[in-house]
Amino acid sequence: MKHPVIFTDLDGTLLDARSYSFERAVPALTLLRQRNIPLVICSSKTRREIEHYRELLYNDHPFIAENGGGVFIPRYYFTPETLAISPPPEESGPYLLLRLGASYRDLRRAIGELRAGGFALRGFGDMTAAEVAALTGLTAGEAAMAQEREFDEPFVAEGPLDEEALNRAVASKGLSTTKGAFFHLLGKSDKGKAVALLGALYARQYGQLFTVALGDSPNDLPMLERVDCPVVVRKPDGSYDSRIAVPGLLRAEGAGPEGWNRAVMSILESLDIRN
Repeated sequence: MKHPVIFTDLDGTLLDARSYSFERAVPALTLLRQRNIPLVICSSKTRREIEHYRELLYNDHPFIAENGGGVFIPRYYFTPETLAISPPPEESGPYLLLRLGASYRDLRRAIGELRAGGFALRGFGDMTAAEVAALTGLTAGEAAMAQEREFDEPFVAEGPLDEEALNRAVASKGLSTTKGAFFHLLGKSDKGKAVALLGALYARQYGQLFTVALGDSPNDLPMLERVDCPVVVRKPDGSYDSRIAVPGLLRAEGAGPEGWNRAVMSILESLDIRN
């Protein structure tokens, strides 16, 4: 029997794009907990933001922060034999950290250089918590957590933006961009690389896996490409992001957590039939 592992985006996927609620996904979340199926959050959100939602979700599994910049593994989650990898994880509070992303200091320096080069960009690091809250719909406290960044800088363009020129300028610095609700500046990390690394650890611990990933935006594409069962959920307007094209892609019937719930319940049912 293959061991299921589920990777999920948060904003617009497990969380409602407007209210940030996961209420409509509670039935599937409850079933995953009852069956002890790992639910790995893989988000553009920061460590602090994800910790907040892990508490609300009663989730004690590893998580992937800031578009694949860091893989955080609770201590003693995997055996020492499973974690005998190179380079070894570093200690970071209650976690073992696999650091994949660029440093936030380097990203902030790059934002300044891009501005000096004529790109009218404004990152979260240029804003107050109140400005981030107004931009995102987060509370002031949540916005402050969103600014505790380590590997990824969300930014907006103040005026017209030539994305091709921006991407060339970013690439010349050895960095990259991706898109979720905002543009993101990051190193060579992405969700797919982090999912592959963490999936390899699960496979070392449990043997054969059946991996699932759910997302809604282009920054989820690398993650969806790395799993057995990729799922895209609808946007609030009922559409699917046309930029997400992956072999075997499932389209969830419903937006955000409603579609997430239906897709996960259907997948779990198919696993029951198969086994």
